[in-house]
Amino acid sequence: MKTVLLTGGAGFIGSHLCRYLLDKRFRVICVDNLLTGDLNNVASLRANPNFDFIKHDVTKNIHLDEDIDFVLHFASPASPIDYKKLPIQTLKVGSLGTHNALGVAKAKGAKFLLASTSEVYGDPLIHPQPESYWGNVNPIGPRGVYDEAKRFAEALTLAYHRTHKIDTKIVRIFNTYGPHMRRKDGRAIPEFIDQALSGKPITVFGDGSQTRSFCYISDLVDGIYRLMNSDLNEPVNIGNPAEFSVLELANMIKKFTKSKSKIIFKPLPIDDPKVRQPDISKAKKYLKWLPKVEIEEGLNKTISWFNKPSKS
Repeated sequence: MKTVLLTGGAGFIGSHLCRYLLDKRFRVICVDNLLTGDLNNVASLRANPNFDFIKHDVTKNIHLDEDIDFVLHFASPASPIDYKKLPIQTLKVGSLGTHNALGVAKAKGAKFLLASTSEVYGDPLIHPQPESYWGNVNPIGPRGVYDEAKRFAEALTLAYHRTHKIDTKIVRIFNTYGPHMRRKDGRAIPEFIDQALSGKPITVFGDGSQTRSFCYISDLVDGIYRLMNSDLNEPVNIGNPAEFSVLELANMIKKFTKSKSKIIFKPLPIDDPKVRQPDISKAKKYLKWLPKVEIEEGLNKTISWFNKPSKS
């Protein structure tokens, strides 16, 4: 049985990965300091003998006695609300945390996979965004703490690959949604669902013409697993190329929740990207990966989960 060390494993994406890997008969060591993660996300896994949870801050040294086959580094605040409130912690987990996670991979001879983000492209001047695009990022803006943390993490990951010959992978994750997101997450889908279900005004920033491409969590996790087991070392986009304006999304959620909420508009945040759409040619070619879940199905599943009185 192969063992995976998964940092940030109690977070939204991390918890789905934990469950997926356990189903694939991996042993999973989930490490999370619960700064933005939630133990409830992995509560149902804790009875599994192949699952261990360790509360630990990965910006501090990580010491494990057992053999590790894969290190998956997913620890990081990932919502604008979080990284604007936790700017230094965001930078530290992208730098010191990535360094420590890579150190474990080096010491154990493990494969390493970094969770990066489409935010490395910033407010893109090329559309859709291929992996070859270097981005248009404001390094000192309020979003820069997250963008630059991930850009540094990518640079460090490939430095370890080139210098220490570690088998590294980098996934650039585009907007992802599904169960285990927090209601007060700050990202469009959970915010809109929360507002629609509670009858509050649905808040759209700017005029709502800015676009996003939303990938359902099961598709993302499938892509990550394929990347884990691939020979690719350079970054790979994983996301759904189906592109919607934020206003279209708000109207869809209003319709699917049968909400009477009004849609209101507020000023666009600083450096908010105007467009976002992945070029997934590389994932298609090398991973044989394509997203399967359409937006209507994914939103309805997510709304159902938000509607449950107890979420796990």
